[in-house]
This record gives sequence, C-alpha cells and structure tokens, in this order.
Amino acid sequence: MKTGFTEIDEKIFGEAHAFLEQMASETGKPVHLDERLDEICEELAETGTYVHTRDELEYGAKAAWRNSNRCIGRLFWKSLNVFDHRDLTEPKEMFDALRNYLAHATNGGKIRSSICIFAPKHPQSGREVRILNNKLVRYAGYRREGGVLGDPEEAAFTRTCLNLGWSGEGTAFDLLPVVIQVPDRSPELFELEPGDALEVEIEHPELPWFKELGLRWYAVPVITNMILEIGGIEYTAAPFNGWFMETEIGSRNLGDAGRYDMLPEIAGKMNLDTRSKTNLWKDRALVELNTAVLHSYNKAGVVLVDHHTASKQFMSFVEQEKRAGRSVTSQWSWIVPPMSGSAMDVFHNDWPDTIRKPNYFYRSNSDDAEEDRGCPFTGRKS
Repeated sequence: MKTGFTEIDEKIFGEAHAFLEQMASETGKPVHLDERLDEICEELAETGTYVHTRDELEYGAKAAWRNSNRCIGRLFWKSLNVFDHRDLTEPKEMFDALRNYLAHATNGGKIRSSICIFAPKHPQSGREVRILNNKLVRYAGYRREGGVLGDPEEAAFTRTCLNLGWSGEGTAFDLLPVVIQVPDRSPELFELEPGDALEVEIEHPELPWFKELGLRWYAVPVITNMILEIGGIEYTAAPFNGWFMETEIGSRNLGDAGRYDMLPEIAGKMNLDTRSKTNLWKDRALVELNTAVLHSYNKAGVVLVDHHTASKQFMSFVEQEKRAGRSVTSQWSWIVPPMSGSAMDVFHNDWPDTIRKPNYFYRSNSDDAEEDRGCPFTGRKS
C-alpha cells in the first residue's frame, strides 16, 4: 500500500480488497486482483476515493440484495437490472433518468427488479447526491385537525414538499413529488407525469361495496432512503425495487392503525362487532382486505406475490445458497410475513442476523431508521 494514506483511505482499501476477493471467488471471472488493487491505491492517493468498474457495480448491487437480512424476496437476486447513472450531475437529468428507470421497472405491470445508481458520496469531503423521498412513489399525508388525510408515514415529507412550493390536490391518495439535492444546491422538486406511476384500484371479488371505499395503491415499491455500500464506497442515491407482497399493502400500508387504518371501516361494512376482541373482527377484516389486494393486482395484471408463496420462495433461496456453499443470514421478525406467520415454513426456522457486505443501509436520519438495515424487497418496517 502507498504511504501517506489517511485512516479513511486505509478503511476503504480494506473494504475494497475484501469485496474484490469475494467477487473473484464467486464469479470465477479473472479479476487480476493485484493489478486492480494497485489501481485503487493510486486513485485513493490522488482523489481520496476510487471508481468501481461496471462489472464491480453490477455484482455489488446484486450481492447487496442477497445479503439483505430483512428481505424475504432474495431468491431472485441475480435478476436485478442495474442502471449506471454515475455520470449525471444535474437534478433534472437525474429526474429524467428516474422516470425512465420507473418505466422499465413497471413494465406494464410485469415488474422487473431494478436499481438506478447515481454518483457516490465522496469519502473525504462527504459531498453527496440525495433523493429526499423515502420511496420514489408514495402518497401524501396532510396534517389536519383530528388526524392526517392520506398516509401518516409521509406527513413530515409532505410538509417539506409544501414548504418547497408544491401543492397537492388534498386527497388521501395524492402522489408526492420527487425531491433531489446535489452538493452546494438547494433541494429541487419535480412532479411525476400522469402515467409514470402505475396504480391499482382496490376491489373485492365477492364484496361489491369494497370498491366504494376508494382505496388504491401503486404498483412498484421503489426504495430511495437506503444507501448501497460496495467495497467501502457509499451510493447515497441508488433507488431500487422488487415487487410487493400483498400483506405489505393490505396488512401494513392500508391496515396498520398508524397508516390508513382501514380495518374498523371494513369491519363496519361487514357488520362485525368492533367492541369485542374475542370475535376476531380485526383478523376477519384483515383477511378480506388482503383478499381484495390480491384480487385487484391480479385483475390489473400487476405482479404481486402472496405471503405463502413468498415464504416458499425464501426457503428455495436458502437451498440455493446451500448449494452455492453459502450460509443464509436473516432477521426473523422481518422474514415472517405480518399475517398467518405460523402457517409458513419461515416461522419455524431461524438464521443468524449477521451483517455481510455489500449491503443496503438506511440513511441515518431516515424516519425508518430504527436500525440501519432494511428490506430492499418492499422497504417495510418490522
């Protein structure tokens, strides 16, 4: 190693070395490790950072998904589509790239797992690009007397958007704008065009009144509040997506008391006695809400996985990793779906919650950062 390295340089070099050894071991491609490490040494000495090759970036993004302990959807980690936009510096250029990325990921409902990677954070100066949204597509939450209209989880970000000059329509399902910030510039706000975000109207296959609730949800969960770390380099703007598991929408986004809180209204429509706990009114309403989500996404031709299938897919991932000579790590409370957990194989298994890199980590100031790890599949909280 060249002399004169700072402590940060040495840390990055160590992370880069470990990453490249892992990549060479797993891919079987000739990496010319010593030569590549010499190049990284020179870059670190001259600039305080180094630039990943296209192959390194692609492998790192995929391996980060595989290493995500809170994600149930890792069976498909090799299929991730990687968009390299590290050369873009203007917010408008970045927003245009995000629109193109979203169109590719949506694919008319046949969702493709993808990631859109912008310039990394400089390790020495800390200069970074940021997408301030928690999710690329989300609904506004307007604080009103007596509560929040829309999504309470987005109330703080909605206030940020309003302060930047945005004005929504004031409904429970107003799509939020995208806010991008580059170094030495104030945040800039951009609105998605009609049709950019595919949405699904929620109806029930057997309960005609369900459609009158006016519920809807978007098709693609694009996570924007996580940092992709590869070989010591942090990509602070690297939005990515999988596809939804139906309980993420039904049980959590629409069902949680701290979100859209639809269970009491649905139970009322079902003529259930909400004063009693022993009649399991919440459970019965929850099943019908998830049934409606599954039915609606299937009817609209939008990819969605049910929680039983997702559990089986995760167990297939475990077997896949075993055949590759790797052990699986996970966080049990996140892998087990939020409905009928004990009816699935994942409930009856456990794996060590060891952190491996590359990986995705929450921004430290994110509303979701009760810890710094999250789920790249849907971005859900535990």
